[in-house]
Amino acid sequence: MSLKQQIERSFSKLNVLERLIAVMVVLFILPLLINTLLFLFNSSAAGWLRFLELSAAISELIYKPWTLISYGFFHGSFGHIFWNMLLLYISGGLMLNLFKTKLLLNTFFVGIIAGGLVYIGSYNLFPAFHGTKSALIGSSAGVMAVLVFMASYMPNSPIRVFVFSIPIKYIALFFIFLDVIQIPASNAGGHLAHLGGAAWGYIYQREFLKGNDIGAWFMRFIEQLNSFFSSSKKPKRQKRKKSTKTTTTRINQQKIDQILDKIAASGYESLTKQEKEYLFRAGKE
Repeated sequence: MSLKQQIERSFSKLNVLERLIAVMVVLFILPLLINTLLFLFNSSAAGWLRFLELSAAISELIYKPWTLISYGFFHGSFGHIFWNMLLLYISGGLMLNLFKTKLLLNTFFVGIIAGGLVYIGSYNLFPAFHGTKSALIGSSAGVMAVLVFMASYMPNSPIRVFVFSIPIKYIALFFIFLDVIQIPASNAGGHLAHLGGAAWGYIYQREFLKGNDIGAWFMRFIEQLNSFFSSSKKPKRQKRKKSTKTTTTRINQQKIDQILDKIAASGYESLTKQEKEYLFRAGKE
């Protein structure tokens, strides 16, 4: 088995969260290796990141719209990517234990978009940034969206920090507090983007509890793009199975709504063991 086949086989065994983290790590390491290689040949890759980072200038976003997402795949330092991936692994793992993978992807990527929009809006609205040129990279807005979503959904869920167990709500509040107080100190745009992602995570969770999946448009958009570029794959229609599945889904959804109402009123910990198991299974269907 070749190295390529081994890598592909290992990658196929990962879940969506682990794949996302793996891609982020590769995209952090690869540019470092390329820069080293170019240095040895007396060349430079200066400026390549400008096609992927998010500029605060609206004019640049118009002709580089992909940067509203691509900026989230790159990180500026080891500490930057380490803490982002650690928080994503913890909070994303909790989310995958309860919900479908699409919810994680919707929360994360729309969080990146929301953070980017807050970043651009802030630099074009607040007088403190007038005349300032700035660019943004990093997945922190998406990570904060996932963290805050789960901290709002099950606030008292314990997270192990060294020898202590801390409720996830305090971890989320701690990072939000850090972002707020560090805006005047350094990396103001980055901290504002983090808060934009956090706001999306909270709003998404509240609407999701009401039965409104306001982030579902993202994966629908990705699926439409995928079907457009892979026209050879034709979806199979099975009318009878679809009708049966719809009836089952409606029945399940009624019970799920009752459980979600109970969580909203009394918290996740008020659920019985059977209700928690049912919610877990429903999130995996």
